[in-house]
Amino acid sequence: MTLAATLIDLVNTPSVIGGEGRLCTAIAERLLPVWSLQGVQRIGNALVVGQRTDRPLIVLYGHLDTVPEQDGNGEAREAGDRIYGLGTSDMKSGLAVMIHLLEDEEVRSGPYDVVGVFYDKEEGPSDENGLEDVLERAQWLSEADFGVVLEPTDLTLELGCNGVINADVIFHGKAAHSARPWLGENAITKAGEWLAGLHARPPTRVEMHGLEYREVFSVTQASGGVANNVLPSEFTVNLNYRFPPVYTVDQAEDRLRSLAEPADLVEISDRAPAGSIPEGNPHLSRLEGLVGGDITAKQGWTDVARLTARGIPAVNYGPGEVAQAHQAGESVTTANLDTAFSVLRRFLLT
Repeated sequence: MTLAATLIDLVNTPSVIGGEGRLCTAIAERLLPVWSLQGVQRIGNALVVGQRTDRPLIVLYGHLDTVPEQDGNGEAREAGDRIYGLGTSDMKSGLAVMIHLLEDEEVRSGPYDVVGVFYDKEEGPSDENGLEDVLERAQWLSEADFGVVLEPTDLTLELGCNGVINADVIFHGKAAHSARPWLGENAITKAGEWLAGLHARPPTRVEMHGLEYREVFSVTQASGGVANNVLPSEFTVNLNYRFPPVYTVDQAEDRLRSLAEPADLVEISDRAPAGSIPEGNPHLSRLEGLVGGDITAKQGWTDVARLTARGIPAVNYGPGEVAQAHQAGESVTTANLDTAFSVLRRFLLT
């Protein structure tokens, strides 16, 4: 089966977050004839495919889930040199490459133990991510000499990743009739000066190991008020903070709380650390040589952060297109599939 045909099958097996079971079963059934029961371990709706020997261990990681369907994009279609459909770029193209590498006889008998980890619930809150359970249940994965997360990177080698914190920033006021606002305090307009300052705040460029990360604060949701004629007594915004690897997650939380000091209350709803760069790792040097000069910092968050926090050196490299992720017309080129497979196959054979 071609890579394109595999991707079409994966897209046509729905796996919106929370509903990954059917796709997990399909991948297990496909790889069982190659790896046998000893080489396919199911952990909930996640899979660990491969076996440990005395060879160096390289692990490939990919999440099974997608965001919800938009405008009928759940079914795959091929047009020209592109395949369209939900998850084509984020990240079922990466899953297709993983499956073909795990089926490749030369890769399986090559110089490394090559293991594939397919996991669920990446697109939701960090503390519900299925990879955490996999790493707890299959602790031998922490012995990995190197890991590749096949998230969409446009075939660019992306090192590290920004961390992320979400917080409810809450302003309190006093309810009153809108005809007599002097009897109360409007919680929404109370936040206005702070919001204006945040709107005018540019991203902060942070250089680390020769790569440029951007520190960004964004308001992504807001709620307040109960009626058109009542001054709101409470106004809440979600503040989404993307922080570079120079900060620990605790340091980043301190920075967020400092920025939100004008508010009456700050409640952290979700936080995940930044991912470190595996400097000096010989496998990174090999992969850099195969990819060429396309190396950059990862501005978004990926499970590279989860892996490096456990001491597993890992990077982002995949066939998906970053700009296509979560789009209604999501797609990927078949050329990207072929290139990612070729690069990673050479990486795993040398």
